[in-house]
Amino acid sequence: MLRQGDLELEGRLVDASNATLRAVITADGVTARCVYKPVHGERPLWDFPDGTLADREVAAYRLSTQAGFDVVPPTVLRDGPLGPGMCQLWIDEERQDEPLLGFVPNRDVPAGWRRVAAARDERGRPYALAHADDPRLARMAIFDAVVNNADRKGGHVIVTVDGRVYGVDHGVTFHTEDKLRTVLWGWVGEPLAPDTVELLEKLRVELDGRLGASLGEHLTEMEVGTLAMRVDRLLATRCFPQPNEDWPAIPWPPI
Repeated sequence: MLRQGDLELEGRLVDASNATLRAVITADGVTARCVYKPVHGERPLWDFPDGTLADREVAAYRLSTQAGFDVVPPTVLRDGPLGPGMCQLWIDEERQDEPLLGFVPNRDVPAGWRRVAAARDERGRPYALAHADDPRLARMAIFDAVVNNADRKGGHVIVTVDGRVYGVDHGVTFHTEDKLRTVLWGWVGEPLAPDTVELLEKLRVELDGRLGASLGEHLTEMEVGTLAMRVDRLLATRCFPQPNEDWPAIPWPPI
């Protein structure tokens, strides 16, 4: 459906920095919604080559799926009404009374949550940027470390009605320099769970085989090689990574 369905544009997501459109996609009588980001609508960035963000989104999906992270919705590269671009299945978010992350009053951080940063509101009252100590978020945090995600905002984390947690907006990933920027810093320096280590070991093997070749369709040889080095580093330390002191650790805005 995503690769060959008919796209009918509905409107633009105005908060997005790049051209991000929601569309209805139809194939063989089945209809769904998707996000369509045409390459021509990508805003130039000083540190990423022009016209590569859609490819990075597709590479993030391929790695997530083939390595077993399963945190990125189905994503393809295809032609559309405004030219070639990324097409990703639209995921409906569950409206939760108790979200998994966000800014909360300093005295009301839920029990068991991980504090990430201190903040104050417009009246100077203390708040905390924090997230739940949830294994679904922990897996996403490791995925972000692997793909070198430079923009994991809270709004890019989607919880579905069936309890799945997805991450979206992976255009600024796979850089060869350390650019990890995320709100999921709650486990800094802590040991990785055994199943996470197994996931990384499987990924490392796959990078020398079919997955590495698949990613090479969308990334440079150096980017794939640096990706393997990041996995090697995580396997050597077997711990959640530390922030880079030479790079902002949290995206703006965080949520």
